[in-house]
Amino acid sequence: MSKSGAMDLASNLGGKIDKSDVLTAVEKYEQYHEFHGGDEEERKANYTDMVNKYYDLATSFYEYGWGESFHFAHRWNGESLRESIKRHEHFLALQLGVKPGQKVLDVGCGIGGPLREIARFSNSSVTGINNNEYQITRGKELNRLAGVDKTCNFVKADFMKMPFPENTFDAVYAIEATCHAPDAYGCYKEIYRVLKPGQCFAAYEWCMTDAFDPDNAQHQKIKAEIEIGDGLPDIRLTSKCLEALKQAGFEVIWEKDLAKDSPVPWYLPLDKNHFSLSSFRLTAVGRFITKNMVKLLEYIRLAPKGSQRVSNFLEKAAEGLVDGGRREIFTPMYFFLARKPE
Repeated sequence: MSKSGAMDLASNLGGKIDKSDVLTAVEKYEQYHEFHGGDEEERKANYTDMVNKYYDLATSFYEYGWGESFHFAHRWNGESLRESIKRHEHFLALQLGVKPGQKVLDVGCGIGGPLREIARFSNSSVTGINNNEYQITRGKELNRLAGVDKTCNFVKADFMKMPFPENTFDAVYAIEATCHAPDAYGCYKEIYRVLKPGQCFAAYEWCMTDAFDPDNAQHQKIKAEIEIGDGLPDIRLTSKCLEALKQAGFEVIWEKDLAKDSPVPWYLPLDKNHFSLSSFRLTAVGRFITKNMVKLLEYIRLAPKGSQRVSNFLEKAAEGLVDGGRREIFTPMYFFLARKPE
């Protein structure tokens, strides 16, 4: 089970960054983004540093609010957020046709919540690739507690340059992770290389939809809020992801923005007009309490300097995500299933 207490949030904030260096890391991270004078090309050129700083700073907040799986989900009426997240993960395994004993790769695995769920659901062996040392350390401990440490493992590496031989895995998936890649084609091409011929890659991508207007200032503001709050160099259009998949050599079996027919809006847990006891920490009231708790913990020096600023840009992300969802210009679940030819 994932840690979830206030003291865990305070003690783990900053990840592998020395506590005395957290404020400097926050300042450097913010400078990559438009709100602080940064630009897309700089973020893409320095994506490894930017994304690593982001997850060192934000992971304890994610774990505190979301648990072990840091992603949204298509959700039915009457279904809890936790149930929908598990079903979202099971859906991937079913679409990939994962069989017992197969070798599966989770690209950008976080602390391994989906990895453990899919491994148990399909009785497969899942390797998670992640370039953040703190998340891998947490993931290994959670694997041990879940009893899957003998069949599941983590590899610290950049998913743009994976340390695996060609044709290694029986299936590959990514959940809201390859959006951190500076180049979709390069990322998908590397996934294509390590996937066995005849096997499939499935993903949920963060994308701007066809409703996004690059000449609309409000749309651009929402996009920038999501980018700074979620460690993204850019947010691609769904059409650009599809184009990159085909360019990388994949045969696209099917693709769809699953947000379009979700009976419960995917952004509901973050909506200020929504309240839920089961996902209280994600609600506006829960986030307000967390923000003030972090302020207090930083004041009494139980949390490092800069903690409030992390809380602030995560709140900015929540606002951007809700606005993007309501306007249907952004989706966190553009799904595709693609096959590597024989």
